[in-house]
Amino acid sequence: MRISRRGFLVAGASLPLAGFAGRVMGQTSSGSSGKGGNLTIGLSSYPPNLQPWVNAGSAAGTMAALIHRGLLSFSADGQIQGELAESWERDGDTGWVFHLRQAKFQNGSPVRAEDIKWNLEQVADAKSTAYMRSQFQGVERIETPDERTVRLIMKQPTVAVPDWLATYFMPMVAPGTLSRDSFAVGAGPFKLKKLERGVSIDLEAFEGFYKPGMPKFETVRVVAYPDENLRVAALQSGDVDLIDYVPWAAMSQIEQDKNLRLDTTLGPYMYLTFNGRTGPFADARVRRAVALAIKRDDIVQSAFFGRGAPLEGLPLQEGTPYFDPARAHGWRRDVDAAKALLAEAGLSGGFSCTLLSTAQYGMHKNTAEVVQQNLADLNIVVNLHMPDWATRVALGNRGQYEFAVNGTAMESTDPDNLSSVLDDTAAPSFIRSTGITVPGLSTLLHQGRAEFDTEKRRAIYAKVEELVLEQAPMVGLAWRSQGYAMKANLQGFTNIPGPLSFYSATTLENASLA
Repeated sequence: MRISRRGFLVAGASLPLAGFAGRVMGQTSSGSSGKGGNLTIGLSSYPPNLQPWVNAGSAAGTMAALIHRGLLSFSADGQIQGELAESWERDGDTGWVFHLRQAKFQNGSPVRAEDIKWNLEQVADAKSTAYMRSQFQGVERIETPDERTVRLIMKQPTVAVPDWLATYFMPMVAPGTLSRDSFAVGAGPFKLKKLERGVSIDLEAFEGFYKPGMPKFETVRVVAYPDENLRVAALQSGDVDLIDYVPWAAMSQIEQDKNLRLDTTLGPYMYLTFNGRTGPFADARVRRAVALAIKRDDIVQSAFFGRGAPLEGLPLQEGTPYFDPARAHGWRRDVDAAKALLAEAGLSGGFSCTLLSTAQYGMHKNTAEVVQQNLADLNIVVNLHMPDWATRVALGNRGQYEFAVNGTAMESTDPDNLSSVLDDTAAPSFIRSTGITVPGLSTLLHQGRAEFDTEKRRAIYAKVEELVLEQAPMVGLAWRSQGYAMKANLQGFTNIPGPLSFYSATTLENASLA
């Protein structure tokens, strides 16, 4: 029995994609010689935005990983690998050289060095809204000595350039195909065929994809299941082959089903962001008091059914050179210290505020409820505002909140990616706090980015960690186990380990149903 979905989809689940639906609906499949099979993905949300270079959440990232490719990507084991660039190397102190492979965009035009230069210039433009604009404003110049060579010269030594280019925030799109009322043409394994706004997106294999024999699926249908119970039910009934954001309450049940397979990794995390323009959260003492009041084990149990761990500092994973066990517990719960900080700030009697979250994801809702309960110990009355995910993203991007629950992951294993949640000079994004400037923090982040020596980098990021623990521009809450569930016969798909889980859809180029 197939599940009826129309009744529960939220009408506002996507931001407008004006003009695009009609354009792709008219496309016809050119056939997929040598390919076979159809994959159906149950996605936790309809993407709020399908434009390249932006951060619109993991659903949009999944679509980007299917449709687009950048110069580099992350492999199934988490290593950086070539994509449109078949090789790359450092060039002196500030340069990086990328050697392009023979590849085509989905409109048939070849991928040339000039196209890569154009993409990078769009991201770095002063008026750009690209998520990684601030990073690529560090480019001094881009040279294209021939059609298959791109030389990127940075203003200073920059260790993280390959990591940036491996993220799905840096797809390379065909010049001339980007406008406000259409979707840019990519170079990935699947191309858009049609969409039904708020409901589903249909893709077909791109026969001009540069990897021989890939993709293996002829079509991919992505269906939005915002209700996580219906998402699991769709997998169990066979309506879909793969789901993201497996609800933690269902993980044990899936593990016991011989027809299904669960693939989890510990890496994504939950945290709080703040609006420092006005109100109590403009004061670092209040933010730190909040950090010290949270009972993080309650979040792990309530939101993740024990499949996670407390996050009492910055999201630096144990086992990396930058992890320090003392600083990792810098925000361990201490209600007395929290009350003393509020008294210093003149708020010993507490105050009322609104916490932005979303009810669309149980982890966000449950995390918000624990924060609400814990802050009552400080006489802070927290009202919850939990709209749908697309609205939550829009409010966060506009800075229209007092403080907010968010969930994300480091964009790579390099500590430079702390910048994504900490750099107050970066373009506005729901992933970062708004209106908070921590003196010296951005400078330290840029110093860490410019240093190639590991020991010197460790010293820099230790200072970053100390400053963040004191000023609390964001507050870590909990690590979470991030899971995909699938039919047992789905082969070739991998949940990329640790913080790279959200890039896992890139491995679907090699997936098939046995």
